[in-house]
Amino acid sequence: MKISTKNIITISLFTALTAIGAFIKIPIAPAPITIQFLFTALAGILLGSKYGSLSQLMYLLIGLFGVPIFTEGGGFNYIFKPSFGYIIGFVFASYVIGKIVEGKGNISFKKIFLACIAGLFVMYLVGVPYLYFILKYVSGVNITINKALNMGLIVFLPGDILKCIVTALLGERILKHRFYLKA
Repeated sequence: MKISTKNIITISLFTALTAIGAFIKIPIAPAPITIQFLFTALAGILLGSKYGSLSQLMYLLIGLFGVPIFTEGGGFNYIFKPSFGYIIGFVFASYVIGKIVEGKGNISFKKIFLACIAGLFVMYLVGVPYLYFILKYVSGVNITINKALNMGLIVFLPGDILKCIVTALLGERILKHRFYLKA
């Protein structure tokens, strides 16, 4: 796969924005509220499925290599944090959002918003089971699936839906003005 200089720069930009989003947080257990998903979704919208998900994969790998860009640091041991599943979910969420936006039809607020909701669903589909598994089987916490859903989804859902609205507004406005970051 040949990647142009423009694509390298835009992929790096969204990798950096996702890292910055990790530091804008409201600390709650088990994972803080951040604006990372906003940048994950914008990456899919503006870079497309392939490069958007690549930006999130780069974020994940840089953090695993020890650069403290996750909400609570970095390094390989971060895979044992209950919130790491959401970071894995960013990669898939950005891909899904990009695929939906790249699809046929006009770009509209509704289409982008629904793409963000689909990406959010994918992120939760990875993040919540990961949270449950790490808490129950690695940390030895006595937790039920319902408790994991409450801790890892219900608490975050209203804020994440608000992020989807903001992202759809931004994405539509940027795309409407024909400011494309895709190659």
